Amino acid sequence: MVLPPARAQRLPTKEPNTYRKVLLLMGTRFELAVVTRDEQRGWEAIAAGITEIKRIEALISEWQPTSQTSAINRNAGIKPVAVASELYDLISRSNRISEMTGGAFDISFAAIDKVWHFDGSMKTLPTQAQVAASVSKINYRNIILNPADHSVFLKETGMKIGFGGIGKGYAANRARDVMREMGMAGGVVNAAGDLVTWGKQADGQPWYVGVADPAEKDKVFSWLTADETSVVTSGNYEKNVTLNGKRYSHIIDPRTGFPVSGLKSVTIVCANGELADALATAVSVLGREEGLYLINQLKGVECLLLTDTDEMVTSDNLHLHFYNNQKNTAGNTAQPVPLK
Repeated sequence: MVLPPARAQRLPTKEPNTYRKVLLLMGTRFELAVVTRDEQRGWEAIAAGITEIKRIEALISEWQPTSQTSAINRNAGIKPVAVASELYDLISRSNRISEMTGGAFDISFAAIDKVWHFDGSMKTLPTQAQVAASVSKINYRNIILNPADHSVFLKETGMKIGFGGIGKGYAANRARDVMREMGMAGGVVNAAGDLVTWGKQADGQPWYVGVADPAEKDKVFSWLTADETSVVTSGNYEKNVTLNGKRYSHIIDPRTGFPVSGLKSVTIVCANGELADALATAVSVLGREEGLYLINQLKGVECLLLTDTDEMVTSDNLHLHFYNNQKNTAGNTAQPVPLK
């Protein structure tokens, strides 16, 4: 029997290998990796994942004037805009997360006027009036959805939506689904800290995510396994401003317009990258007590919080593996490879 030429050119290798590509997408660093016995098919899957991410960016970008999201924003306070069911559903899910978090997550945050600057140019605090005005157009309840025609209407002129707090997670989910549907046995999509995994590594081991020591950022002192899992981290340790001796985070509470405090970083672990992305933002805003309470109410969702005083706090059912004399709690001396 003679194989068709296309198939004959890509006979599977004997053992599975990992193929990966790093590139800039959606304005950030993406890494796509797949595990397969078929090298050519692996590269085809990665290319398909990249194409899917670009497609999503063209749909949800508030910066591309041709996107449906831009059309919604242009017509704020004017008229509803009918959009693709995919975008409509993403907005609907975003609003549900806003309800669940009491507005700590809100895609209408895109309308904020920039009174806080974290590029070194800010020398004085904004006034209370300036801060109040900056968030005056933020209110997810004014995103009106009509299921009959899949239209979206921003009720007030000047409103604007954006997917900076959920878009990368959604794109990572979709790229994973596309590559898995092409037969990839395992893989990773890492969107600058929004991590989605499936299957196993090429050697049959699970994927690992390392947790850095707060006192030594380059030292991994614990880790968690990440099979069929999403791990997303939101942090304020790299982008902030100090005024009058006080440090202000770049993470702004959409309900008040003021920077949040209390947490250096929030890591969310669950099966859905989109949900993990949104919850990482929400818990950063809610803070330690409210955020931890929320996560402990959600089935299949866990979190790791690092406070401003470098205290590590976890949700009830998060299982971390700690090193002890080069051994983890399971007695395994193998060194896991951190994915971020």
